[in-house]
Amino acid sequence: MNPRIVVLGAGFGGLELSTVLSEALGDHLDLTLIDKNDSFFFGFSKFDVMFGHKTPDAIRLSYSNIVKSGVRFRQETITSIDPETRRVTTNNGTYEADVLVVALGADYDLAATPGLSEGGNEFYSFAGAERLREVLPTFSKGRAIVGVTSAPFKCPPAPSEAALLLHDYLTTRGVRDACEISLVIPFGAPIPPSPATSKALVAAFAERGITFLPNRRVRALDPARRVAILDDEREMPYDLFLGIPKHRVPDVVAASGMAENGWIPVNPKNLKTRFPGVYAVGDVTSVGTAKAGTFSEGAARVVAASLLAEVQGGEQPPAYAGAGTCYVEFGGGRVGRVDVDFLSGPSPTGSFIEPSVALVGEKQHFGSSRRARWFGL
Repeated sequence: MNPRIVVLGAGFGGLELSTVLSEALGDHLDLTLIDKNDSFFFGFSKFDVMFGHKTPDAIRLSYSNIVKSGVRFRQETITSIDPETRRVTTNNGTYEADVLVVALGADYDLAATPGLSEGGNEFYSFAGAERLREVLPTFSKGRAIVGVTSAPFKCPPAPSEAALLLHDYLTTRGVRDACEISLVIPFGAPIPPSPATSKALVAAFAERGITFLPNRRVRALDPARRVAILDDEREMPYDLFLGIPKHRVPDVVAASGMAENGWIPVNPKNLKTRFPGVYAVGDVTSVGTAKAGTFSEGAARVVAASLLAEVQGGEQPPAYAGAGTCYVEFGGGRVGRVDVDFLSGPSPTGSFIEPSVALVGEKQHFGSSRRARWFGL
């Protein structure tokens, strides 16, 4: 009998895992995929929403389009996880699993940064991007800050991309000369594993008059005085603040006892947790890769291959390499690419492909191929 597999979270990891297993096992698969949301969206598509290039509805992919052999999607809110018994409770029932995969991603803790909710904006959530769609047209002069409040955070290139795309947006509106843009990040370089990518981004900032402040994070905002307070107590006045909020595991994961030092620890080779029959993939883990969909997708493939080996009696797959590709918006209608390997060597490495129009098409294919693969669209 094939195992009962329950997958929590229908992001990159959950969707790829479900797809691989469905393709391999078909009707012999017994997999339940649970997510509280009714739709999926690619993280990079939030820029299209906030800068007004696409409507929110245009980027949503409804989970109702998932029609895969052996896969049942349930839109339910997970209320408890018992990793010892592999029992999951939702607002609609209880699920018993032989294999449990936690792919719930990271949540945002705006309250961890005093003043952020009252005096700033964030563009990492869908709701935040929608709000900025209305806010950005009202900003025509003054100081704009793109500021990271904590690490680790999803998609390390995103703050740099936001600053560069904001430059384009203000230039198109004819108000760039009346605006200042600053970028605050807690790293010494925009993309630490790839010096070449970081060098190209820093050069792009300089060309566009964007002030780059490395090795700093935004500790708090003072909405009354309209200043951002950095971790060295320096103050930066602002008229528009675009923040990257602190990331944390979802509350239901924290309550389950699976997390240690803030995240779920896993064996980096096979993504197994310390609980038998329980795996974790993606942003919810402390596996050692960047928190980005491409790495969650790669981890899901390893878990899928491992489960297939157990079901079909084959060999276990090679260890997870922690490798992935990130496309980086440089503005001006050009996209760069960085290929990063976090785990197969003694230290993370990244190779860079210069921004070009051709890579715009490659990035579009990255999205369309997964849309077709996961949703049949």
